[in-house]
Amino acid sequence: MSTATESTAAGLRGVVAAQSKIGDVNGEEGILIYQGYDIHDLAENSTFEEVVFLLWNARLPKKDELEDFKGRFQSNYGIPPEIVGMLKTFPKDAEPMDVLRTAVSALDFYDREGHGTDRENAMNAAVKLTAQLPTLVAAWDRIRNGKDIIAPDKSLNIAENFLYMLRGEKPEADEARMFDICLILHADHELNASTFTTRVVAGTLADIYGAVTAGIAALAGPLHGGANTAVMKTLLEIGSLENVEPWLDKTLEEKRKVMGIGHAVYKTEDPRATWLRKFSRTLGEKKGETKWFEMSQKLEKLMHEKKGMFPNVDFYSASVYYLMGIPLDLYTPIFAISRISGWTGHILEQYGNNKLIRPRAEYIGERDLKYTPIDER
Repeated sequence: MSTATESTAAGLRGVVAAQSKIGDVNGEEGILIYQGYDIHDLAENSTFEEVVFLLWNARLPKKDELEDFKGRFQSNYGIPPEIVGMLKTFPKDAEPMDVLRTAVSALDFYDREGHGTDRENAMNAAVKLTAQLPTLVAAWDRIRNGKDIIAPDKSLNIAENFLYMLRGEKPEADEARMFDICLILHADHELNASTFTTRVVAGTLADIYGAVTAGIAALAGPLHGGANTAVMKTLLEIGSLENVEPWLDKTLEEKRKVMGIGHAVYKTEDPRATWLRKFSRTLGEKKGETKWFEMSQKLEKLMHEKKGMFPNVDFYSASVYYLMGIPLDLYTPIFAISRISGWTGHILEQYGNNKLIRPRAEYIGERDLKYTPIDER
């Protein structure tokens, strides 16, 4: 294999593995679109539920369609009591992503039509999963902390309801809107590792619960999800604005990675970071705790000066979620709460025009070896 081919094939970077109408990333220009709509236009004007409809149906909903769509989610917020009972048996120190993966797999048992790969049954399962993931995450956080579970409020949208179930009080309107936009920003990102995983599993005509469970498992890996948690741990480690540059110099000298800076696709600013930077500043000013934004901004500036690198979606989302009072280990589950919309959109697309995804691997091992009896080895 040539060096050029080897470089291209490693991690399938640059290899086109599917055709899709759902989302596209232009890394050179820093453009992200969902079904033809620019992410900035959607973040400015739409809601998460509206974006989910768009991802699944390739068009924006009419007013009555959106109300009906929201109602379907709201009527499916609840999780079976058997699942709640199961959660209560888990070790209290279990990783939230592991809990989410196991709970989603178990939800399959309580959806009689969940194995259907036809459009109607798969769509119904997608609605249930999108509605129930926030409930699972919030329920687990309260269970592990010895608190009573907060029942979902069917009058709230997905973003509002999650913050309510997590905290036990309804969020202020501006914070709920910021969180809603956060869900929009994370909803889809073309053929990332977890989305590709869901399409591979769906391509076997496995049911949607199995495909989403696999997606969660992929997202749990530290090279995919978890970067914003690592960013916040970094900021807490640095501790103050004056420590940023000495910390960065030492980190670069030791050739360690600065989490949240740089991206596999974007060669300029990640368009999602534009919004999250603004939210970090706004929330910091509102709560009188601007140091996390100031530290992030300085780190961003220095990394651009020293390495020519830009922040990605994880960099400022870390301080946004921290200022919202969200536990650090829930950052990746929140990613899943949003990305379930993109996963299921891709699964529905895969079911609609399915072909088993079965690539080849170039064999680079030995050949023509002869078996040696065990006593002669």
